Amino acid sequence: MLQYCFGIDIGGTTIKCGLFQTDGCLLEKWEIPTRIEEQGINILPDAAKAVLDKCKERNISLEEVAGVGVGVPGPVNHKGEVPCAVNLHWAYVDVAGDMEKYMGLQAKAGNDANVAALGEAWKGAAEGAKNVVLATLGTGVGGGIIVDGKIVAGAHGAGGEIGHANIKHEETQACNCGNCGCLEQYASATGLVRLAKEQLEADSEESVLRMGELTAKAVFDAYKDKDVLAIRIVERFAEYLGGALSIFSSVVDPEVIVLGGGVSKAGQALIDCVEKYYRKYAFTACKETPIVLAELGNDAGIYGAAKLVLEE
Repeated sequence: MLQYCFGIDIGGTTIKCGLFQTDGCLLEKWEIPTRIEEQGINILPDAAKAVLDKCKERNISLEEVAGVGVGVPGPVNHKGEVPCAVNLHWAYVDVAGDMEKYMGLQAKAGNDANVAALGEAWKGAAEGAKNVVLATLGTGVGGGIIVDGKIVAGAHGAGGEIGHANIKHEETQACNCGNCGCLEQYASATGLVRLAKEQLEADSEESVLRMGELTAKAVFDAYKDKDVLAIRIVERFAEYLGGALSIFSSVVDPEVIVLGGGVSKAGQALIDCVEKYYRKYAFTACKETPIVLAELGNDAGIYGAAKLVLEE
């Protein structure tokens, strides 16, 4: 009888691992280092060993394991293949095929942000929803799209890359992807700091932001304290993000939009300001779509990865 499954979330520094019951109950989570040296040749063998060692430790037979899902920071096609993953020093890797070879278990793979969206839809802020848009607001802007309960990976594994939607055609500064005017240049933590620096240079008004380290948290803290300059900065940030989310909603028509990542720690203040602009720009039928904070935090990836192997 299949009682267990594993979720693996591969990051540039650590590999997060989760042992689950097939009903979604997380039994244990742990981390191992990500060994990216030698073109990341050890990453998948290490992850496979972590799973097999845990089965041995808990006296779990492989016949009881439904499989292992893997989230990867890069594009992943429907076969579980990765053409490249820069942060892991990978060129082409058959993640699903290699993991099956190493473990003798069924394996599935997906992009880490897409997998996180699946996790939030399974056991998080969007639990029970079949159509979900997730935006992760961190160093960049990641995203995941769930339609009819399934990840939208797309033809090239680039489905859900909402951070690289062009929202400002006149932008001349390049994004990390090489294009100009991407959403993550304005709606990420680094984007918010960039907007803050621009506003501070353009405006001579006094602000607490002129003292101390300028971070996304500092901007939102000042915003909550009604700092006039911080309000202007956050309003710009929220208009970019709310406007972009309104475009995605007219394509996906989600039941719920989920905001995660480090910037989401700003809490309800983030939701309130983004929601205002989302409602302003959204198509009529989508205006009342709720925008909520992610609930699973750093565990979203392992939840979603585990759910991948239960989809069959």
